[in-house]
Amino acid sequence: MNTNISFQAMALVASAALATGCAGHKYPAAPQDNTTDEYFGTTVADPYRQLENDTAEATLKWVDAERKLTEDYLSKIPFRNALRQRIAGFNDYVKQGTPWKGADGRYYFFRNDGLKNQAILFRTDNLGNGKEEVFIDPNELSDDGTVALTGVNMSQDGKYTAYTISRSGSDWTEIFILDTATGQPLTDHIEWAKFTDAAWWKDGFFYSAYDRPVAGKEFSNANENHRIYYHKLGTPQEADKLVFEDKEHPLHFHTAQVPDNGECLIVYTGGAGVGDGVMVKDLGKENAQWVTIEPSQDFNNAVIDVVDGNILMRTTADAPRGRIVKAPLSNPGRANWVTIIPEPDNGVLTSAARSGNVLIVNIEKDAASHPAIYTMAGEKLRDITLPTFGTTAFSTSPKNDDVFYSFASFLYPSSVYSLDKQTGESTLVTSPEINGFNAEDYVTEQVFYPSADGTKIPMFLTYKKDLKRDGSNPVYLYGYGGFNISLPPSFSPNRLVWLENGGIYAQANLRGGSEYGEEWHQAGTKLNKLNVFNDFISAAEYMVDEGWTSPEHIVIEGGSNGGLLVGAVTNMRPDLFAVAIPRVGVMDMMRYHLFTIGWNWASDYGTSADSPEMASYLLGYSPLHNISNDGTPYPAILVTTADHDDRVVPAHSFKYAAALQAADTGDAPKLIRIDSKAGHGAGKPIAKVIDEYADIYSFIFHNLGITPAGTEK
Repeated sequence: MNTNISFQAMALVASAALATGCAGHKYPAAPQDNTTDEYFGTTVADPYRQLENDTAEATLKWVDAERKLTEDYLSKIPFRNALRQRIAGFNDYVKQGTPWKGADGRYYFFRNDGLKNQAILFRTDNLGNGKEEVFIDPNELSDDGTVALTGVNMSQDGKYTAYTISRSGSDWTEIFILDTATGQPLTDHIEWAKFTDAAWWKDGFFYSAYDRPVAGKEFSNANENHRIYYHKLGTPQEADKLVFEDKEHPLHFHTAQVPDNGECLIVYTGGAGVGDGVMVKDLGKENAQWVTIEPSQDFNNAVIDVVDGNILMRTTADAPRGRIVKAPLSNPGRANWVTIIPEPDNGVLTSAARSGNVLIVNIEKDAASHPAIYTMAGEKLRDITLPTFGTTAFSTSPKNDDVFYSFASFLYPSSVYSLDKQTGESTLVTSPEINGFNAEDYVTEQVFYPSADGTKIPMFLTYKKDLKRDGSNPVYLYGYGGFNISLPPSFSPNRLVWLENGGIYAQANLRGGSEYGEEWHQAGTKLNKLNVFNDFISAAEYMVDEGWTSPEHIVIEGGSNGGLLVGAVTNMRPDLFAVAIPRVGVMDMMRYHLFTIGWNWASDYGTSADSPEMASYLLGYSPLHNISNDGTPYPAILVTTADHDDRVVPAHSFKYAAALQAADTGDAPKLIRIDSKAGHGAGKPIAKVIDEYADIYSFIFHNLGITPAGTEK
């Protein structure tokens, strides 16, 4: 089936007459006007521009009406409460994070014993046998769990610990300091930091921050002039020393890193390309100048450590699938790079970390982890054997030989292992058990299907072992496809209600991600973005053609860039899906770059200001601008967003939902779920996560005509 669409410049025609609803659904009237924009001679209407002002009275009134409408709809689904209890039950298990050894010699780890809103940070002198002590409990930082602990950084001498928090899911970061030995707080407090941790050096730390935003526009105005400061303990933030800024490029990001030896300051510059430029300064010289390691932001670069006067770095420069190089700290430019571990022939070198005198390196093959141990000179010693294809995350330090890692897959919740580097043997430290779930009842397989242009796309399928290919199985198809982000196997307790009711969970590894290196990424960006949508549509077509399901049983979901994906393919092929869940999506491709950090996405999307060709291409697939209005039946749609989302501002979802509700797209409901005191998703308290998934799955099951097992009255 041909899934191509023609990208022709067009003007959006507002359907004001249908603003209060159609097809039997009474929707709130959104504030609208006659606003238009010109893009290289093409006029584009933006009737819901007022909804971009999230603090305006008219917007707040509309939001309140939409919340009431959605709650009224969901409250009438008879199994909603029972389904929430089932999801809560699946979440009620011990979740323990990967431990690490702090500079104070103690072991630290996060654990949630069940349904606490936020995981607690514990510490112990003897892992597994010692007395455990609560070090930081973020649940005590707010009454409703909406303050999340987002980072922990200990000083090199172990005396102090900096921790970062986020409030209500915002990207804005605050930094606090504890006396490590006693756990008592210091008076230091950093505000309006963003995209940062605390990089310790001597009696203070480096961090990145913006100027204090305009009151009332903290979560919507564009962020400019990201600077690096040095904060000396015991002094007010106003006295912090400006360390780095780039006045000529106000939209760039700047991030600080101090290697474990504390000899130098690494600064990453990003925002203009797919990767980061890298600079270094000798901290031991008072008037040391910045030295460029890599000037371009066209490559992914990450300094692993500084060893014997050499910088060790992972890079995609001259190696689209990644390699590890070293260069002298005194002259670290690309001309002096020496390859230590070359670009893999089969796979992508995604990460590397130093553990004592070895490197732990991960090679991702077909979207699954394949870690191995290498010498510091780049000689492979041995592979690290995993239970099945899955995802690993390692905890290591250059200063000790302790190695821990987590492993997770679709049917295996995150388990923690310790690694013997000499033998390569792994020992299980902790593995959770979930009441009512037996992984042996299910199976995961990986398939490769052809996209519209013949490219083979990998996809993971998870389902009950006795499932029959009779064309009637419900399918939950998930994808992302962008920003060089891979979708490896992962575990979600919320997904178990789908699997136990005979559903298939399908996760497609679309172009635009990093699954096969930079070429795979670029094949899904800018004027190639249609490939991503075709890959996703072809995944659904494959499931139908192979007898797994039929269009009336297919659910699609994606978040952020994945929300854009869901919105775009729904417009392209509304006949192929029964339910669509676009979550916190980028829905207005003509104006996305004007809000908060939206400009940073231009490396993947391009912008409407770039050229007539780019503006036309964006207009041709922008979810907001391509909604049918001719009676074409659309799937049931539940849009989700949150009032504190300052990554993808809620205006995207507001305008998209208003346009959906005003258009003639058939009888299926078109609703928006607007969360309060929540952001883009990170750090969301578990109670809110359970509420959200209870609503999403209730909406899905209800519109598929399925009564979930165990919820019958």
